[in-house]
Amino acid sequence: KGNKLIIKDVHGTTLYKETIQHTGNYAKGFDLTTLPNGDYFFEVDKGLQISVIPFSVDFEKVSFNKEAENVIHKPFVRTKNNAVYVTKLSLQESPLTIKVYYEDKFSYELIHIEKIEDAVTLEKVFRLDENEKGNYKIVIEDEGRTFTNYLKV
Repeated sequence: KGNKLIIKDVHGTTLYKETIQHTGNYAKGFDLTTLPNGDYFFEVDKGLQISVIPFSVDFEKVSFNKEAENVIHKPFVRTKNNAVYVTKLSLQESPLTIKVYYEDKFSYELIHIEKIEDAVTLEKVFRLDENEKGNYKIVIEDEGRTFTNYLKV
């Protein structure tokens, strides 16, 4: 319950999106043969990971590429006192960028940016100025995706 099922084309355009409403096994039929010839992806977005399942449509024939299935681990962000804790698993050791913004009146101002490379497990702590209470935005760019977290400290 609460997981998202998404079908996207190769350009990242969402063709179908559904939030699963019930706990347990999920079964639903899709007539993928009606899609135009091309490459597509099923994505199952659950908790801290996104399972990506590629498939192709070629003249009403659908084939799944099991070898290219991939799991993307989403970052986990939490706060305690004036610290922001970021953890992220990256089995591909792909470079990622973390941007920290502070809300200044009606917009967010970039206060820190950091690029991290060659890390399987990222565990990062950002200490925020005790005198700068307010709203923060943490943006993490990894594996071609952007994850945004809004925090109040």
